[in-house]
Amino acid sequence: MIRIEECILYRDFAEGEVLRDMTTLMATYNKLVKSRIDPKDHRFREDMSDQEPLFYEALNRLVEMANCYGFSGNLWHDYLTYLLVNKENAFSTSCEIVGRVEGSINQMAKHDFVRFKELFDFDIRVFDTVFESGDAQVICNYRNTDSPNKLFNKRVRDRICELAARLALAKNPDEFMDDMISFYKDFGVGKLGLHKAFRIARIKDQVEIIPITNIPHVHLDDLVGYEIAKKKLIDNTEAFVQGRKANNCLLFGDAGTGKSSSIKGILNEYYDQGLRIIEVYKHQFQDLNELIAQIKNRNYKFIIYMDDLSFEDFEIEYKYLKAVIEGGLEKKPENILIYATSNRRHLIKETYSDKEEIRQDMHTSDTVQEKLSLVYRFGVTIYFGSPDKKQFQNIVTTLAERYGVTMEQDKLLAEANKWELSHGGLSGRTAQQFIDYLLGQQKEV
Repeated sequence: MIRIEECILYRDFAEGEVLRDMTTLMATYNKLVKSRIDPKDHRFREDMSDQEPLFYEALNRLVEMANCYGFSGNLWHDYLTYLLVNKENAFSTSCEIVGRVEGSINQMAKHDFVRFKELFDFDIRVFDTVFESGDAQVICNYRNTDSPNKLFNKRVRDRICELAARLALAKNPDEFMDDMISFYKDFGVGKLGLHKAFRIARIKDQVEIIPITNIPHVHLDDLVGYEIAKKKLIDNTEAFVQGRKANNCLLFGDAGTGKSSSIKGILNEYYDQGLRIIEVYKHQFQDLNELIAQIKNRNYKFIIYMDDLSFEDFEIEYKYLKAVIEGGLEKKPENILIYATSNRRHLIKETYSDKEEIRQDMHTSDTVQEKLSLVYRFGVTIYFGSPDKKQFQNIVTTLAERYGVTMEQDKLLAEANKWELSHGGLSGRTAQQFIDYLLGQQKEV
């Protein structure tokens, strides 16, 4: 007996069309079986014939889902698991990161998992007999392409497929529930649990958090040098993810020195400890309050990330940022910090007119303080300066060794010196671009 409509917590799924159609098919099948009609009997097939379009519509949706997300194996089980790991409800959001919780919510969750186990236990290949096809068999043993253009990256896809296989083998609802709790604890729930990084967009007058599925696998060790700067960033971030006091952080300095790469490295380093990053652009600062309202009660640690942050003297968006960082009536949530990178130490362009002795604004010091007060709201500031010649050469030789560039060192450094003169000067980015160029030349040989 399929009783999915009796679920309390796991219902009203955003992508529930396949669930609706398949449970309708299962209910009709079980009703006919209960009436003791042999599924191979023509009467059984006649009674199910009007449901055949529903069956193939469901299979079509399963295949399209597999193409979008990269699923393989039993697509029916993958789909059910996808619904479970993405459903944000009172139970799943309580279990994320912290694991098993106490209270009556567990009884309600088990009530629903009993019904989902029934769905896992139903072998949809019986419809191949009813509709005289082998299509359900293909769906249950589906092989996908290895195309990287999927809505999930490989890591997320594999986790869902592995969980689907475990849930199918669960001996009872208690074991099924244990598997779900373990998943929520280890990986979280919904898009915030399954993905590392996000951007925001305003859709239908609502702020939507959009996953970024293609994240560079940058690690802090990939950034050569800047050990003091990296340690300062690591110490602040570790305090944050461990629930201790931490500060908003500004990484400033010369272009191409690894500020943005350090932020990506921090994300990859602490993602498994519940760290998430949401990238926000300057024109979206007016949406910050709405964004914070959506994430402040989740069990993750969020860094709101602003890359290449600076303001011209006529831009006023910085006032939104000041109010959000520190200054509104509402206390800033403890699970949210702001990290920004900038080539400017003071973020906001200052002009000589700000310091002239004769000017229209009589309270000039107030004007200057207004512009400087934003940077003062970042408790930690970290400087990334351009390397000198010796440091630049060290970066080049380290990267060459790391990527397997085979060139005599004297020639390597001579070529690197020529490269930096015409490609942006001494910086880590210039060194990386030089190594990429050499690798490209080697590939062509």
